[in-house]
Amino acid sequence: MNTQRFWSWFWLILGTIYFVVPLIATIDFSLRARKGTLSLDAYANIFDDPKFFESFTFSAVTAVAAIALSWLLIVPTAYWVHLKLPRFRPVMELLTLLPFVIPAVVLVFGLIRTYSMTLLNTRTGGWVLLTAAYIVLSFPYMYRAIDTGMRAINIRTLTEAAQSLGADWQTVIFRVIFPNLRVALLNGAFITFAIVMGEFTIAALLAQPAFGPYMNLLSSSKVYEPSALAVISFALTWGAIGIVQLLGQGTGQKQVGGPR
Repeated sequence: MNTQRFWSWFWLILGTIYFVVPLIATIDFSLRARKGTLSLDAYANIFDDPKFFESFTFSAVTAVAAIALSWLLIVPTAYWVHLKLPRFRPVMELLTLLPFVIPAVVLVFGLIRTYSMTLLNTRTGGWVLLTAAYIVLSFPYMYRAIDTGMRAINIRTLTEAAQSLGADWQTVIFRVIFPNLRVALLNGAFITFAIVMGEFTIAALLAQPAFGPYMNLLSSSKVYEPSALAVISFALTWGAIGIVQLLGQGTGQKQVGGPR
């Protein structure tokens, strides 16, 4: 037992060092913009740059749109597969692997080739294509999060109980299934948000003012600001995790509309 405890602590400490030391080094380097002293000049330069807020807002809005559309597409699909088509589940799991098999650059060139004469002629059309591409990229993570959430609740019992009270299919999905999947939906939303905020290839090739291309442009033209931006992105990521944890507190075992 002592040996097992030693190795458990050893790997925990080693893993912590592996992640914490680069973070500390990045923070330290981001504070070296002023020679001979520590300062927040690099952070001030980033927040003074209007392109930072423009790109961040653009990607945040795109992420929210991708999350909402993913919920509307995947939840009814996964619900129907669980309830009516359980034999189709392996096919859905196979489909979730396609975004890993098809590179993002192939996806974006296919979109450009197909919609170059229609949607890409307008800025709104380019944003629509970008959002659709992000839905595809996040599909494996969102579907598996929702699928896991549905396995944790008895959707058949909830559906039968709701229908016995006169609920139609739309009411069942939006007033019974969605509330019971809140934690799973938030987990999928967080992963989708992280993907959208850090993605570069699709946004750059579609010529969209997203946060990923902005970070790449900044790293090629500045010295200390890229490190400061990395720290800001890290803080935003952990902030999103904290929000997910707060919103999901107390919903682990509770079923809305189910037996008490």
